[in-house]
Amino acid sequence: MGAKAGQRGKKAPGRQRLGLILFGGLFVLLFIGFAIAQGITPASVPSGDVAHVSGVPDENASISEEELQRSIDRAGASSGKKAPKPGTKKYEELQNSAMTELIEGVWIRGEAEELEVSVTDKQVEDELKTIKKQNFPTEAAYEKFLKKSNFTEEEVNELVELQLLTSKIRETVNAEAPKPSSSEIDDYYEAEKSSQFTTKESRDVRIILNEDEAEVEAAKKALEADNSPASWKKVAAKYSTDPTSKTKGGLQKGVTEEFLQGKLKEAIFGSATGELAGPLKFEKNWLLVEVVKLNPGKVQTLAEAKSQIEGTLGQEKEQEYLAEFAADFQSKWLSRTRCADGFLMERCSNYVGSGHPANASPACYEADPKTPATECPSVVTPISPALPGTITLQKPKGEPFPQRPRPEATPEQGKEVPTPTPAPTGE
Repeated sequence: MGAKAGQRGKKAPGRQRLGLILFGGLFVLLFIGFAIAQGITPASVPSGDVAHVSGVPDENASISEEELQRSIDRAGASSGKKAPKPGTKKYEELQNSAMTELIEGVWIRGEAEELEVSVTDKQVEDELKTIKKQNFPTEAAYEKFLKKSNFTEEEVNELVELQLLTSKIRETVNAEAPKPSSSEIDDYYEAEKSSQFTTKESRDVRIILNEDEAEVEAAKKALEADNSPASWKKVAAKYSTDPTSKTKGGLQKGVTEEFLQGKLKEAIFGSATGELAGPLKFEKNWLLVEVVKLNPGKVQTLAEAKSQIEGTLGQEKEQEYLAEFAADFQSKWLSRTRCADGFLMERCSNYVGSGHPANASPACYEADPKTPATECPSVVTPISPALPGTITLQKPKGEPFPQRPRPEATPEQGKEVPTPTPAPTGE
């Protein structure tokens, strides 16, 4: 499908980030792609290019050495440091980073083409105006940024276009995500009704709190004569040391029973409204309590909770769908990408790596390294198992199962101390 009139579909001469201030994380691929490549074989890389991607329009398919060098130069300019020399480890890292962003830019355009997603010149223009307004006080400041970062206007427009295409692709994918079914909504409601959709019974109370029992007794005497809200306001300000309630006439709203114990629980949930209870000893303080309002518990009906449940489950399904989409996208476009010798890296189908993590020291895999590594990655992939019986619709990953080191061996036990068996609870 060719680019439509008024839509942007030109080859991007450079896609290095437009500075952290503008496009931090522009090319993070958490939301792009869908199907595994179907019979598309990566073509050879044309002379003068560093990479070629099959299955995209010819004007976007190749990345030239000139484009790569411009990206590398811009990265060096934006860092404010002296550019590393070719052949050094730092230069290789810079080149790989630039290659990654250029290749991913082609992938984004290719995916947009297949999904028939596009943006217009007017949309790019409007988005750039918004970016300028948010990040640059004047047009002169923006021009200064372009000069310092070695960006051309065309390259900026290409970056903005990629940002808009990324957003539109994500919107398209989200629209295709499955919706929660009626049975899933019903199951979620029943599982969460007693906790998430139930408002517990509570009390609105007034309190006087003070370490000095005599002060609380004096407050009680004053309130026995007049326990009106106006009187409480004066008495609490004079006698209470509780910072959260003394300026509100001692008022605390929505006190629930679950965190109260002993005499305090009895005073609040066993007293009638308007009745003074205390002084009561509470930790290091003395309390005077009066219940002013009873708030009965309430359970939301399924009809009342349905909208909230649909939003929660819908978001979870979108996240799962996007994760699958991103994984498929990566496989598809990686299989279509071929790089020239001297420019091979992990985004190339013809790249053959060591199988070791890129950030791991080579010494981790040498039998007798001259300089031992200070740290090495785990030899196995860490997993997060769930406690048996904790995986539910609401918690698909369950509760984490605590991991521990293997117990040390003892002569009596042999090679390994067995895992202790929990003691029976008894009857």
